[in-house]
Amino acid sequence: MNLTCRIKEYIQPFERKLALQELEVLAPGGVRPIDGDAATATIFEVARPANVQALSDALTYWESVDAAGTPTVQVRREATSLGTGQALSADDLFHSKQALPLKRPKKRCLRYATHGMHEYRGKFFPQLVRALMNIAQVPRQGIVVDPMCGSGTTLVEARLEGRHAYGLDMNPLSVFISDAKCRALSLTPRTLFGALAKLQADLANSTGPCGTRQHISTLSQHDQEYLERWFAPTTLDELDVVHASVSSLKTATLRDFYLVCLSNLLRDVSWQNKDDLRIRRKVEELPPGEVTRRFLHEASRSTQVVGAFVAERGGAGLGPYAVIEADAREADLAMPHVVERADVVITSPPYATALPYLDTDRLSLIYLGLLTRAGHRKRDLLMIGNREITTGTRRDYWKRFESDGNLLPDNTRKLIERIHELNDVHYVGFRRRNLAALLSKYFFDMYDVIERILKLLKPGGTAFLVVGNNRTVAGGVPLEISTAQHLTEIAEGAGLVPTGGLSMDMLLSRDVFRKNAMNSEQIVALRKPSSQK
Repeated sequence: MNLTCRIKEYIQPFERKLALQELEVLAPGGVRPIDGDAATATIFEVARPANVQALSDALTYWESVDAAGTPTVQVRREATSLGTGQALSADDLFHSKQALPLKRPKKRCLRYATHGMHEYRGKFFPQLVRALMNIAQVPRQGIVVDPMCGSGTTLVEARLEGRHAYGLDMNPLSVFISDAKCRALSLTPRTLFGALAKLQADLANSTGPCGTRQHISTLSQHDQEYLERWFAPTTLDELDVVHASVSSLKTATLRDFYLVCLSNLLRDVSWQNKDDLRIRRKVEELPPGEVTRRFLHEASRSTQVVGAFVAERGGAGLGPYAVIEADAREADLAMPHVVERADVVITSPPYATALPYLDTDRLSLIYLGLLTRAGHRKRDLLMIGNREITTGTRRDYWKRFESDGNLLPDNTRKLIERIHELNDVHYVGFRRRNLAALLSKYFFDMYDVIERILKLLKPGGTAFLVVGNNRTVAGGVPLEISTAQHLTEIAEGAGLVPTGGLSMDMLLSRDVFRKNAMNSEQIVALRKPSSQK
């Protein structure tokens, strides 16, 4: 007896391909389109599995798996991010799921659960992570690793599916956000709404800034002075009142949840030019109470979305997780207990020389006391994909390329040499003159990361790299940097087996970094051989 499955109609072409792959893995025996071909059909037929409910619980890109059209677990989860048109209360969520929005999504929903907390450059799609775990056939208690975890998308999805999630990142804000988002999944709606009510009452009854700046005074004098250059005095005073209210919450999980909300508005209430990734100021005064208003809006939104999600899902069956501040180039040393045990690595590496990564987070890093301004500068030079460089550092990078360039694939080496030659014979600015050396550094770094991924994976384990390609101009000549292909060849040289790639249609980010989004991304799929010769 066969089973009909309805695919989501609003997904992208690359997601349709992933949808069919996950269905073939979870319901082996062949997938047959019913009302069109594989590229257009909305209904597909598979051999009925022994456990239809388990299939419905697992699928990512599917609306339903039965004739009655019962929504899959993923559809219900995504629906919790849509809202009901009115604010939910703690009692609504505590007493009845009927208060939850049951209207099915008609467009892509990427911000369900804790995924919508905090804008973050380079976020990738939570559904992508879930589908890749299915395609990799990660067992229920399997191990999922993201050695460059960013804001924790992989870790959250792995935890929701009961897998063991391990992540690391060199950016302390990444670690803080990822940890807060993973921990918040265990909160109850009543606890969340109770905390929100306390914040609302505290801030409504506040007599205003007392002038002591209790939180900021805990920072170094240098960092205090730095913040004073980027925030109006009244804004810093008001932020201090909000911070004090958040700090009064009973548990670290709640405090960190709302500190993430606070961090997410820092850029908007600062003098940082909103449309610029670089450090440029635009002095604007905010009216009294505006910081508090924006914080409560952000806190309420996050509480509503996360509260609705945990009411729908419940708190049972969450997988364990760990996220640490460490270098992906030393992932095996940072996580020795995971070496040769990871079922899958799912990660989105930094783009090559595309963003000033740590700089974009500097206000949150300093304000939250996660990294001093002096420490920020040192850390920035260590970041993979960093484009900050001095003339002396450029020479050092190029000397390494001249001595060790044979470690890189021929195509990668030739691209770097071509950029160097073009820029060397033409007059170019400082930044373009640095490009060849920075690109060599990026690919050497990714060579080290891929070697560590190989060590973490168990024999037969799978790795997925969501990679952004980009382009440049060298000596007036436009050049494509096919990062996905270069990393595939590096991985193959390290001992991983390419198992096919998938081009993704880039969706423009909705955050402040959308102007810097790459126009091409690809999923690189790799496998560790089952046995080493």
